[in-house]
Amino acid sequence: MLCIGATTIFSACSPQSTKKGKGGSISRTTGWERNNSNWGGFEVVEPGGQPTPIGMVFVQGGRFTMGAVDDEMPTLENNATRHTVSVSSFYMDETELENESYREYTYWTYRTYNNDYPELYARAMPDQTVWRSALGYNEPYVKLYFNHNSYNHYPVVGVNWYQAMDYCEWRTDRYNEGLLIYAGYQAPNKDQTGEDVFTTMGYMNGQYEGSKRRKRTDFEPNGSGERPINYGDGIFQPDFRLPTEAEWEYAALGLIGNNPSPENKRRRGEEVFTDRNTLPWGPKNTTRYGLHNQYQGEFEGNFMRGKGDYMGVAGGLNDNGDGPQRVNTYLRNAFGLYNMGGNVNEWVMDTYRPNTDLDDFRPFRGNIYKKYLRQEDGSLEEKDSIGHIPMAVLKREEVNAMGQHNIRSADLNNYRDGDTLSGAIYSYGTMSLINDSTKVYKGGSWADRAYWLSPGTRRYLQGDLATSTIGFRCVMDRLGSPTGEMQPGGNNFGRNKYHKR
Repeated sequence: MLCIGATTIFSACSPQSTKKGKGGSISRTTGWERNNSNWGGFEVVEPGGQPTPIGMVFVQGGRFTMGAVDDEMPTLENNATRHTVSVSSFYMDETELENESYREYTYWTYRTYNNDYPELYARAMPDQTVWRSALGYNEPYVKLYFNHNSYNHYPVVGVNWYQAMDYCEWRTDRYNEGLLIYAGYQAPNKDQTGEDVFTTMGYMNGQYEGSKRRKRTDFEPNGSGERPINYGDGIFQPDFRLPTEAEWEYAALGLIGNNPSPENKRRRGEEVFTDRNTLPWGPKNTTRYGLHNQYQGEFEGNFMRGKGDYMGVAGGLNDNGDGPQRVNTYLRNAFGLYNMGGNVNEWVMDTYRPNTDLDDFRPFRGNIYKKYLRQEDGSLEEKDSIGHIPMAVLKREEVNAMGQHNIRSADLNNYRDGDTLSGAIYSYGTMSLINDSTKVYKGGSWADRAYWLSPGTRRYLQGDLATSTIGFRCVMDRLGSPTGEMQPGGNNFGRNKYHKR
């Protein structure tokens, strides 16, 4: 059949996007070949799925009622009122971050920066003096808890909120660098120092060479023939970060375990929960294991039962732990997460305010919109002396140009926070203990009563402070489908032409 005219050619003769041309697939909107320099070089890599990051578990998102449950202690602050929200799917560390993992970070920081920037190593180190108490003898913890291998797999403490955020940034770069190495595009570079360090953005923008191995072909006709890996290749993964308060609370509740008929490969899931959880371990208001087996009666988390009672009596220790214990002990919840109640509290990403208006989709307080700085020719600014591309907070006119007319500032810590006196209520040190550095922590610890193990409870601390009872864990966003395992998003009925895209 002979096709006449451009319209007829593209509508009747062009192959669909799944058919291969000389350079790869064909665009289903223009008919042009992709991944072919003779056709302009537009490159597309078909998605291959997002792997579960090492040490993490998949948390399928959904709707839940956030806040305190009926049998929790009422507060005068109206601080944990119930409201329905939805969170997207994400990946979360199976356990609290260990001393060993944080020592890997401080070791890398020392090896990379200590000659020229010793303050960076000092800034990364946890405060080991948090163990000191005026009327208690904790000097062995001060000296050994972070450093001795007996505590390798115990949760790191003494880390403030800003240090935890720095760790997430470092972990992102090391993880992506490792993915490049395993994919064969880079060789391990043990000589990184100063500004010559791998950062994800620095590499993608040609500001890190490292030790190249395999090249990535660049199909741009006037290009150099090779290019760095970018997000479109599907190798790099999203940033590690602290969870939002909503994500942490949702993951801790583990309500998927209360669904009597969850989806599987054979059936569609039912939209129903049997009960509301008070504690992370299921629909019961008890801290003890209830099944009739060898574990019956054991404490499911690490907490203080009463004043002076941190572990019970000799020969019958109730939680078998005086202070923090190994991160992979005690009962996992329905998402497979350890110690979402007890052991140590955990930092979340939110700036603290008593309950005020938040979005009901992916709620979070603490946005500060930033941008990477650019040179006059539009290219990114040169990396700084420690290898990072500099950033700046958006100016007011740039915020106004975003099109959200109700937002007037890039710093949204105070946005609709209930402060009607233009800052007087949250003026730290005068009328309040709250400011923009006040951050939320959740979960309860080895030194807390059982009340604080309920996911709906919340407390706050200045972000530059640390204690012996607060640690953290990281999350990573799930991309694409919320169900994971390469299942397409949306409800697909088999007739949809592009439902597998």
